Amino acid sequence: MMITLQELQVYRNFDELANDVLDLAKEILPDKLIYLTAFSDGQQIILKLSDENTQILLSEGMVINLEETVCNRVDFERNQPLIFEDIKKEPCLDDLKEILEDVNIESYLGIPISLVSGERFGTLCAAHHEASHFDKKSVDLLQRIARMFSYYLELERLAYRDALTGLYNRQYLFRFFDALSKEGGVLFFLDLDGFKKVNDKYGHDAGDEVLKEVASKLQLFVEGENGAFAARLGGDEFIINFPGIFTKADLIKRAEKLLNSLNNWAAKYPLSASIGIVAYPANGYLALETLLKNADSAMYKAKGAGKNTYAIF
Repeated sequence: MMITLQELQVYRNFDELANDVLDLAKEILPDKLIYLTAFSDGQQIILKLSDENTQILLSEGMVINLEETVCNRVDFERNQPLIFEDIKKEPCLDDLKEILEDVNIESYLGIPISLVSGERFGTLCAAHHEASHFDKKSVDLLQRIARMFSYYLELERLAYRDALTGLYNRQYLFRFFDALSKEGGVLFFLDLDGFKKVNDKYGHDAGDEVLKEVASKLQLFVEGENGAFAARLGGDEFIINFPGIFTKADLIKRAEKLLNSLNNWAAKYPLSASIGIVAYPANGYLALETLLKNADSAMYKAKGAGKNTYAIF
């Protein structure tokens, strides 16, 4: 599951480590601009630059269409660096030469950064405004730095992600909810109906597969919802957070759509879900513990109404 930029911003010491990565790389290639990028939703984001005042026209926070970047051609499958020592002499870059000229890049080195899962994270790059040589020793050292950075990303991901489902975990929710809820929003608290029977009849391996399928459904459900995320509280309890202000009709529409998706299972298990819904105001005074208690109360009201339904607190 891809690490989001929002998630990166809450990782402990991310800025410090990113700066250390650039400093180490700069020691290896002192005459080059070193920069760190991330891929997200078809875009490349320039996360960090080793130098602000260079002849290369990149800046931190710059967002570029991934298809229009040379980094998109880095070989992540074989974990191989991409090297162009003279952009002008590379016919394979004809479609990108105008873009590269606009940012004044004449030579380029791109090192892939992948998560432990194999998913693409982004690149560690070196660039120069003139044609230049990248020696093998320098490239090898940069690959080692990129690999160490990927290990750091995995450690942070494990701290804030549920090991079974890959969703955010309780620790993430409690540590960062205040920062993520300033605009107000809505919590959906859902609990599976019939999950204990699946565990008892089919075994805990089957139960784990159900939880992973729930996570996939919830992740699909929040895609395209700006700032929304799903988390697993524990057991068969999950949370979806939707930032923003919604009408009652909006909430009903979302709840019914979610219930429908949780009624269809690959293995045809007799499962459904009960959902408790609670809204919270912008810059509100309600603590997360209170919101969860209220959402839990609404969820049990839904179970009392026959399950496979929702209740708004």
